[in-house]
Amino acid sequence: MLTRPDVAIVGAGPVGLAIAWRCASRGLRVAIHDPAPGTGASHVAAGMLSPVAEAYFGERELTALLAESAARWPDFAADLAEAAGTGFGYRTDGTLLVGLTADDLAEACRLWAYQQGLGLPITLLRPSELRDREPALAPRVRGGAVAPGDHQVDPRRLVAALRIAAERAGAVWRPGAVGGLSEVDARVTVVAAGCGAAALTGLPIRPVKGQVLRLRAPGRGAPDFRHVIRGYADGESVYLVPRDSGEVVVGATVEERADTEVTAGAVLRLLRAAVDLVPELAEYDLVEASAGLRPGTPDNAPIIGALPGRPGVVVATGHHRHGIVLTPVTAELVTELIVSGEPAPLLAPFTPDRFVDTGAPAPASAIEEETCN
Repeated sequence: MLTRPDVAIVGAGPVGLAIAWRCASRGLRVAIHDPAPGTGASHVAAGMLSPVAEAYFGERELTALLAESAARWPDFAADLAEAAGTGFGYRTDGTLLVGLTADDLAEACRLWAYQQGLGLPITLLRPSELRDREPALAPRVRGGAVAPGDHQVDPRRLVAALRIAAERAGAVWRPGAVGGLSEVDARVTVVAAGCGAAALTGLPIRPVKGQVLRLRAPGRGAPDFRHVIRGYADGESVYLVPRDSGEVVVGATVEERADTEVTAGAVLRLLRAAVDLVPELAEYDLVEASAGLRPGTPDNAPIIGALPGRPGVVVATGHHRHGIVLTPVTAELVTELIVSGEPAPLLAPFTPDRFVDTGAPAPASAIEEETCN
């Protein structure tokens, strides 16, 4: 019977489960607190592993973290497949980035030039080259690019695999909800509760609503395109993620609001943009329309590290739209922090103390004293 764990994880999305798995694999006693595992943002997420396509102006440090985590994904996926004994839709077909109109292409080219300037692997393509790769693209598409290193995974299957791996490694479940950190008894508590981390830690984490659609190919066959397609269609940003199961994920809105209602306007805009880029989608079945809440932060970057003024508390949240791609690097850096008591240099731009004014950073001993090495 597990009495007092070495590590308690609050939140059982991909990040929390991956930390639980990695910690348990290192021999630590781990308890996972979540009344409804895998029902948060990851349940709605499309699962794109996109360090290139998600590289935006003014986010160089975040882009570097995305690239580092994407580079860890192949080994992470191989380890997880072996530990869980199941697949989770990890695919390496690459991503096509497209512009439907001349204005769309001009807008996209500004971002692609910035991404190329960072040395990211992205290659511009003519319309004929795009359709050679994906004949399903609309003839109207004016141009685009390919990011071969931007991959995908199925988040719902990923959560299931991580749960199996964590349990096999020895992690145990505590299904009750956590109303405050004082309710958790462990040497180290990791808060990986998404938007719920705001109430538990006082950190500035806000909900950012995203609406997503799921289509299914007729006859339940595989979609007639294999790349993730991201683009602009008459000014509307959209992505299309094909699954081997026949599913195509279409998303997503970005709304500064905290409800999870699906709106007719959002469905209309997403479907119109999707069909403009890949006309055959008009014949697909619409099987799900859903909305979730991403955990956003003031600088759009995650919050990872020791919580100042709270010895033995580590935060791993605020991943916004990057939670799936950042799962490996977050899990590995947090696990190493717990085991060694020393934060890796890679964490420096993302620690909680950038939002907490305590007059001094949390000492390393705040973690060292609470770990079982």
